[in-house]
Amino acid sequence: MRWKEQLLKLKPYQPGKSTGEVKRQYGLSDIVKLASNENPFGSSEKVREEIAGYPGKFSVYPDGYASELRTSLAEHLGVSEGQIILGNGSDEIIQMIARGLLSPQTNTVMAAPTFPQYKHNGIIEGCGITEILLVNGAHDLEGMAAAIDERTSVVWLCSPNNPTGIHITEEELTAFMARIPDDVLVVLDEAYFEYVTAENYHDSMRLLQQYKNLIILRTFSKIYGLASFRVGYGIAHEDTIRALEPVREPFNVNSLAQAAAIAALSDQAFIDECRRENRAGLQQFYDFCDHAGLKYYPSEGNFILIDLNRNGQEVFQFLLERGYIVRSGTALGFPTCIRVTVGSKEQNDGVIRVIKEFLNVDTAISK
Repeated sequence: MRWKEQLLKLKPYQPGKSTGEVKRQYGLSDIVKLASNENPFGSSEKVREEIAGYPGKFSVYPDGYASELRTSLAEHLGVSEGQIILGNGSDEIIQMIARGLLSPQTNTVMAAPTFPQYKHNGIIEGCGITEILLVNGAHDLEGMAAAIDERTSVVWLCSPNNPTGIHITEEELTAFMARIPDDVLVVLDEAYFEYVTAENYHDSMRLLQQYKNLIILRTFSKIYGLASFRVGYGIAHEDTIRALEPVREPFNVNSLAQAAAIAALSDQAFIDECRRENRAGLQQFYDFCDHAGLKYYPSEGNFILIDLNRNGQEVFQFLLERGYIVRSGTALGFPTCIRVTVGSKEQNDGVIRVIKEFLNVDTAISK
């Protein structure tokens, strides 16, 4: 078979280990998963009530236009329904954009390290890929703007950036957008938007009114706690959405997912509480790192990247064998780091305790 040549060397996305897998492998009864940036507090009770009483017929296809969810989102965001596109997670919308705009005749610009699916989809489409290294964990917007040429079709921004948690400020994004040619689509991935508390965080919805070449990506997988339902969405000018819609798979957001997302959106008090808990959890890690003399990136997401100045894979394995699943920085472009999802207070205390144990063991061995 004549596969695309680039597929033969491309590895599929590698999710973190599941709790069941770790239990079986190490004979553990209790596992705390802090690897995939999931909400440790689950989802709104309104979601459980909606799903428990769901009246739909499972033999019937979902609403292919996700009309009710689209209307709810439009009202929540203050935009028109024609400015929204729904996806099977925001990952699918990234795939739609790549399929619609990238080809061997184009190139795309992104930060490095950042969310790997931008590059992954670019490789599949055979386009040129320009990666601009982060500066102190932040996007080098000056370097990214300078890298754009006549073949550039898409620029990817992730704010807060995964895996560092650093955000793009209002001043930075405004200046950046002013430099981008009108025929280059800027994709602003705001998967962790609802966790942000920084006062100088960019107002992307304001910029959306000014720039037709901007699309904002958000998701119900993070703070809304609906990762298993896979619901993401994009917000852009109606012309952009109209061009993307033919790329979207029919019936791509299932009926239960649509119902769950509508219910989740209606409970903003739950979102506010999760944001407060996350900020308190981040402070737990900051206090620990400051006391232990560890470097870290101040985060606006629900995760923290900690530099232990050791092999990240060794730290990952040590924690794994003691029932804590985190993400090794080795696969994220930060080989001496681990990325830890912010959990509940008890979960944070637990993983911090085991990290301290690792540091003490490692220090004893080095002596």
